[in-house]
Amino acid sequence: MMLNPPDAPAQAPRFWRDARLPFIEARTIADGRKVTYTRHAHEHFSIGAIISGRSYYHHGAQTFEISAGTVVLMNPGDVHACNPIDDAPWSYHMLYLDTPWLTDLQYQLGFSPDRGYRPFSTPHSRDALLYSGLLALYGLLVDEQAELLQKQSALVSYFTDVQQRLNPSRAPLREANHKLERAADYIRAHCTDTVTLEDICLAAELSPSYLIRAFKLYYGLTPHAFLVNQRIQFARSQLRNGELIADVALAAGFADQAHFQRAFKQHFAATPGQYRDVLTSSANNPHWPPATRPLRG
Repeated sequence: MMLNPPDAPAQAPRFWRDARLPFIEARTIADGRKVTYTRHAHEHFSIGAIISGRSYYHHGAQTFEISAGTVVLMNPGDVHACNPIDDAPWSYHMLYLDTPWLTDLQYQLGFSPDRGYRPFSTPHSRDALLYSGLLALYGLLVDEQAELLQKQSALVSYFTDVQQRLNPSRAPLREANHKLERAADYIRAHCTDTVTLEDICLAAELSPSYLIRAFKLYYGLTPHAFLVNQRIQFARSQLRNGELIADVALAAGFADQAHFQRAFKQHFAATPGQYRDVLTSSANNPHWPPATRPLRG
């Protein structure tokens, strides 16, 4: 559940997780001026509500100015970042949903006849019903008095509304570049190893000059940024299992713990310790502590 120790700074991220709902996580940032992200991507689907103020939302090659009342959406793999505007205050709730769960719901609703994830075509929306519904869902999830069935039902109901109101894109997907995809597959498979440009080029049968130029156009990240992002996703899964931070840093392929700490915070706006402690505590005892206690730094 939400962890919130007494000594946590007010701007610290708040996390929520319930071991009975392992496919979803939530996060709240009360003071977005204290949080900046590097451009990054997730393996899961993300959706959030801006609850006060305004910020920049970088999505792919586009930048939007968003404000309270906006719902933001990120498909798995979408490169994005949200950052403050001129040190103006802003705050938000985010939900992170495992892609297989959402894909299965899409299939049940008839949006994914081939059982493959269908991406959303809009990166943000001012739909008032989706916005109010997301706030209500967040409030229900962190409510420790709410029954599990109530939360499960609300999740299916809300994401059914998201599908039906926004609809996944029916436009043809971008033309596949199989050599670049082989490069990405190689990086994914070897993300915890020492990877060189020569290794990637050999696997993809591409020249270095073409790979560097085309990879970023295709994926929105340089090969190195893609590698770091994959390492962070690997580390996230290890932290969820309660592994020691120093061990995770080494296993994920980082030179040292300091490099890992810096990269993780750029991607998650929280330290590895904050992330691990919240999730492992809630998994070990889903009824402790109450949702009003502050997050430990």
